[in-house]
Amino acid sequence: MKKLIAGAILLSASSMAFAQPGCGVGAMIWKGQSGIAPHVLAATTNGTFGNQTFGMTTGTLGCSTNQSVQSMAMYMDSNIDKVARDMSRGSGENLDTLAVLLGVEEADRADFRQVLQDNFAAIFPNSETTSGEAVDAIVALLEQNTSLSKYVAA
Repeated sequence: MKKLIAGAILLSASSMAFAQPGCGVGAMIWKGQSGIAPHVLAATTNGTFGNQTFGMTTGTLGCSTNQSVQSMAMYMDSNIDKVARDMSRGSGENLDTLAVLLGVEEADRADFRQVLQDNFAAIFPNSETTSGEAVDAIVALLEQNTSLSKYVAA
């Protein structure tokens, strides 16, 4: 069982390794630099200081966001455990609430639920994952999805 969990974590980490660090202080410091080292440093800086979520929520630190992402972040602050439970199952009231807050159209909701369920380990890599970290991961995943990226566009 431990090997299965470790494998899932490694797989999700490797799939997220090439995602862009987005915005935040780290992305601003290493802006314009390419390669794995600046990317890792930017992501590490953002993760260490927790500033990317702040930037996304407030629209500062090089982050542009929309009101729906801010609403989702506020909802996640109060309901992270319930959202995680529903996300792991791929259905539920709290997952539907996220879809509504993001303005996900009814035709895209099944895809939305599936993407979040399939990437549960990347969104919630451990039991100490904060709501801000989960929101960052959700936004990054949706930005990479051609049919769902419109819901997190600034």
